[in-house]
Amino acid sequence: MSSPNPKAVSVSIVVPVRNEAGNVAPLIAEITAALDGRWVYEIIYVNDGSTDATVDHLAAAMKQRGNLRQINHAVSSGQSAAIRSGVRAARGAIVATLDGDGQNNPAFLPALIAAIEQGGDRVGLAAGQRVGRKDTGFKKIQSRIANGVRAAILRDGTRDTGCGLKAFRREVFLAMPYFDGLHRFLPALVRREGYEIAYVDVADRPRRSGVSNYGFFDRLWIGIMDVAGVWWLIRRKKPTPVATEVTS
Repeated sequence: MSSPNPKAVSVSIVVPVRNEAGNVAPLIAEITAALDGRWVYEIIYVNDGSTDATVDHLAAAMKQRGNLRQINHAVSSGQSAAIRSGVRAARGAIVATLDGDGQNNPAFLPALIAAIEQGGDRVGLAAGQRVGRKDTGFKKIQSRIANGVRAAILRDGTRDTGCGLKAFRREVFLAMPYFDGLHRFLPALVRREGYEIAYVDVADRPRRSGVSNYGFFDRLWIGIMDVAGVWWLIRRKKPTPVATEVTS
């Protein structure tokens, strides 16, 4: 596929990865199957300090697809940093994200993107909500605790913020305060900015290969501190004043 005109790109797909060499080619094939012919889009892989052959697999894929871009972090900086690097580099006004381990099915990307398009200026985020979780029992318990704590404190109306399948307007994301762990709190922060959220049920599936590199609340204490910080940000939000320019 030839490279799209950068000015014509309307959708950017951002995929953060760390040591996911075996998952690169199959996931790209699924993304293209879901989106080809529907939008002028680009795929941005953010290689977050991988030490395996991820960079080589991406380089090989780039020779086959002109709309595939690769951004490298010299050292691993975490999933939030990887997503932010991808969004900042994105050419599309709408950005969709998914994890690079294959658990997020790209077949749900069109529904998320369409929810943003149809929502107009009201909807700032379309969030995937997983059904039929395929994680281990321990990870399910960990996620249930984290989601319960977050929901009780932030009251963001979202049952699952850990799903990597999301779509949003690029300008909305970049207007939000950045911190490590941002991607876990997008619903609360998008509501803080005055936007509505659309929800799309998505089927979970097992990862194809490798082991998990990014965890939901990798350490519970850091997760609790993040919740407290987001709660403070919400409490400190003030309405944007109406400003008019006086001209002579």
